[in-house]
Amino acid sequence: MTETAPSLYDRLGGYDAISAVANNLLPRLMSDEQLGRFWKHRGDDGIQREKQLLIDFLCHAAGGPVYYTGRNMVATHKGMQISGDDWGRFMGHVHDTLDHFELAAAEKGDVVAFIESTKSEMVEV
Repeated sequence: MTETAPSLYDRLGGYDAISAVANNLLPRLMSDEQLGRFWKHRGDDGIQREKQLLIDFLCHAAGGPVYYTGRNMVATHKGMQISGDDWGRFMGHVHDTLDHFELAAAEKGDVVAFIESTKSEMVEV
């Protein structure tokens, strides 16, 4: 019987580790002077829902046993006027968060490659 390689979900440490990353990343994004506008008029309940959807999306995309019930990335981000500069700032925070957790180079590369693969679905201007 052939062994299969562990999923990215497993290599990242599963649900709790991905949740910790989301809990670290979102406050960084929300407090960013440029990106904070996307959360400026959101209530706590909406932000908590968004965080849970983010966790579910990342767990599902990484091969975990989580079913993502949210909309696709195009529908979710349409009309937000996310610019290339916004994307660059976002990715800076992603790197800072991954560095905070001292993610191994291979896993960090896989996470960054996946996130970068969604850029065309989110950046509008």
